[in-house]
Amino acid sequence: MIVVGDLVTDVLVEQNGPIQVGSDTGAAIRIAGGGQAANTAAWLAHTGRQVTLIAAIGDDVAGRDRVAELEASGVRCAVRVHPDVATGSVVVLTSPDERTMITDRGASLLLDPEHVTEVISAAPAGGHVHLSGYPLLHAGSRPAGLAALAAAARRGLTVSVDAASAAPLRAAGAPAFLDWVRDADLLLCNQDEADVLAGPGAAEDQASRLTAHVRNAVVKQGAAGARWSGRDGVVASWASARVPVKDPTGAGDAFAAGLLAAWCSGNGPEAALAAGAALGAAAVARIGARPGH
Repeated sequence: MIVVGDLVTDVLVEQNGPIQVGSDTGAAIRIAGGGQAANTAAWLAHTGRQVTLIAAIGDDVAGRDRVAELEASGVRCAVRVHPDVATGSVVVLTSPDERTMITDRGASLLLDPEHVTEVISAAPAGGHVHLSGYPLLHAGSRPAGLAALAAAARRGLTVSVDAASAAPLRAAGAPAFLDWVRDADLLLCNQDEADVLAGPGAAEDQASRLTAHVRNAVVKQGAAGARWSGRDGVVASWASARVPVKDPTGAGDAFAAGLLAAWCSGNGPEAALAAGAALGAAAVARIGARPGH
């Protein structure tokens, strides 16, 4: 399996209560690997899948550390290094209920269409490409995101796309994004992203509306579960078990990995949703966006 997108440094800020604007707020601060694509790749490797990450980093210590972490977790890194630019970084303000991200995309904006095409074109037949939506949502990396989709189509590989984040989706515009991902095999989005792409409504209705653009759509509802709708008429849902939440960071990335590992192994939508929910639950039970070692 190939995952395309971002590899960054997460600065995880677990604050002690509400942020005191203009003053001091106590917090536990940790440095860790992050990036939606990299997190999904790490969770896929955690399930035992062979996975390659295509990404871009700067020629700096942070970038080298991020690659070393992923390789140690079993991810093959097809990562291009760009001199004179910093590896991307994200400040993640996290609590058990929510997380807010302040992002410097850095080298992620330099994801190279030729590099992406080269790696995907050499992939074995019958494989799968998972594209983080972030490359599509920024002008600098958009050509690489589109190149990933085109290369996968030429190679005959199945494709999934994660809608990434509601605010940049809204800025790009739903019609444009849905045109970029048209006829993808699977689109994953959370409730906020589904509101942008499909309009407000019940998750099952949003997923159904999205199948006018993609073959299958999944709308994630956090603790309320997830809905699957297929253009072929297949509908499935999964009600997640309630689990204690330490940190929601990376839960969607873990959900995507669990779902894809199951679905690409031939399991049906309901089993795929269950596998995604199980891995998402494992993610929220720990601090940080990656599986523990």
